[in-house]
Amino acid sequence: MRHAIIAAAIAGLSSAALVAQPGANDARAREIFKQLIEINTTDTPGGNVTRAAEAMAARLKAAGFADADVQVLGPDPRKGNLVARLRGTGAKRPLLLLAHLDVVEAKREDWSFDPFVFREQDGYFYGRGTSDDKSMAAHFVANLIRLKAEGFRPERDLILALTADEEGGDFNGVDWLIKNHRNLIDAEFSINEGGGGTMRGGKYLTNEIQASEKVFQDFRLEVTNSGGHSSLPVNDNAIYHLAEGLARLAKFDFPVELNEVTRGYFERSATVQTDSKMAADMRAVAKTPPDLAAAARLSASLPYYNAQMRTTCVATRLNGGHANNALPQLAGANVNCRILPGVSPAAVKDKLVEVLADPKIKVSFVGEATPSKPSPLRPDVIGAVESLTKEMFPGVIVVPVMSTGATDGLYLRNGEIPTYGVDGSFGDIDDVRAHGRDERIGVKQFYEGLEFQYRLIKALAR
Repeated sequence: MRHAIIAAAIAGLSSAALVAQPGANDARAREIFKQLIEINTTDTPGGNVTRAAEAMAARLKAAGFADADVQVLGPDPRKGNLVARLRGTGAKRPLLLLAHLDVVEAKREDWSFDPFVFREQDGYFYGRGTSDDKSMAAHFVANLIRLKAEGFRPERDLILALTADEEGGDFNGVDWLIKNHRNLIDAEFSINEGGGGTMRGGKYLTNEIQASEKVFQDFRLEVTNSGGHSSLPVNDNAIYHLAEGLARLAKFDFPVELNEVTRGYFERSATVQTDSKMAADMRAVAKTPPDLAAAARLSASLPYYNAQMRTTCVATRLNGGHANNALPQLAGANVNCRILPGVSPAAVKDKLVEVLADPKIKVSFVGEATPSKPSPLRPDVIGAVESLTKEMFPGVIVVPVMSTGATDGLYLRNGEIPTYGVDGSFGDIDDVRAHGRDERIGVKQFYEGLEFQYRLIKALAR
């Protein structure tokens, strides 16, 4: 970069003009991305989100952002949240750009290489957080620096929030900012993770806008027993009760329920589906009432389709017994549910009790669910995404989606800040590695997302 600036100066260009050029933005974004990946931001003793937040704050200040417009704050010294502002004319209310800096734990022994060393190989960038969510954070930081260098004066302030504790933790991140520093992030609407482009076999299919998300709720299943000596077994065994109940749960499907967002998802996805039978099933499911036979076929074809149509509950952890030569006095399991918007967690608990069909299995809530209502499909956001998608990715259609996982968008929606998951980076629908081994993002797709976000921010800020 230093040599490029010298060369530009010889040619009569200022360094600021060079920084504003798209090619320089690519290099800057890669540098930022590498820096973020190589800072461990897990919720472990070795993780430190504040280091990443302060590194991004330093970059913004070096690019000319006033100290007063760049803050790192939070209730935990290891988990600081960055909030920065590019000031506009104030003609419109601000736009919030949200990404989280924390990542899920990644163990070296589980990966093919060190997850906290940025790696470019075979057309991919590898490292923990490459797809969730440090690529978006790098895009936002690089693009705000580019806009600052260009002298861009938006009609609305652009607020950047890079947060902690999205992947786990309490009383921090967006939730904490909303409750304690609402004035810093108050906005007309927000762009967040949760959407993005889908492709299969290298073919780009859809560009998704997340406008809704499921509700996360854990349940504890527990069976207690007086136990005894293992040499004198009885049928009344805590592990057997639990196992038989879980086997019944494994065979149960919650009913099919679609809303405005998921119905739109299947209607639009059908137009780019190359399998004519699957396209017909998508159209049939989108009808009112939905075709249940079509829903069953779609559910069997891809877990993602199943999760779009119904509440899901799955056993994720087991524990039981206390000695190899003793009958178990306790057997327990965690069941994780992702509940459709508008469905009561209490109703899901009642259904679990019914399906487990054993009064000895006690079912209780683990924590309290935080539901959120869907964001309205704003014409300005939908229109901007559709226009840019047509411009950059001809043939790709824009579809609204409901996230099957949870994002910080739920806190913003509950705080009356409509939130949209929009990301111009495409990923293979059959190779999702977020939270998993050898997480990665395509190099080409990373730079496409960078440019897409740059154009989208400009379009929404004017």
